[in-house]
Amino acid sequence: MEHRTHLRRLDRLWVDRPVYFIAVCTAKRRALLASADAAAVLFHEWQSARERHGWLVGRYVIMPDHVHFFCAETAAGAQRPLARFMGKWKEWTAKGICQALGLSAPFWQEQFFDHVLRSDESYAEKWAYVRDNPVRAGLTATWEKWSWQGWVDFDYPKSM
Repeated sequence: MEHRTHLRRLDRLWVDRPVYFIAVCTAKRRALLASADAAAVLFHEWQSARERHGWLVGRYVIMPDHVHFFCAETAAGAQRPLARFMGKWKEWTAKGICQALGLSAPFWQEQFFDHVLRSDESYAEKWAYVRDNPVRAGLTATWEKWSWQGWVDFDYPKSM
């Protein structure tokens, strides 16, 4: 019998003020987000994240049935952990979008995806992947022409 030694995964990873990559999908992947009304609610809540939760929001892309964005704690630190911030963000965006579009809950899928970025390079790589989502989906010819993308508090981590 062959004995294999496996490297133990790190239980904890320490990154000073990490940048998180977030992905959130609508319930049943309904195509409800790529509109002026939905985008206005999302953007307003991202702008409010600094004061309400102690989180900065970087670049984002709004797709018809999901959003991608980057976030990091403010220099003063987060008032809420990431999971609590995301829960509140999803609650308030769901209320706003449902009201604006005349919809009922549930609006978002229960879970969200988060990934800690480990360097400026990985941020740039992840952004390049995310920004091209509308092109890969056949929604626009170039990422620059996609109306539902931009940034709120930071462009790249070095500007925080």
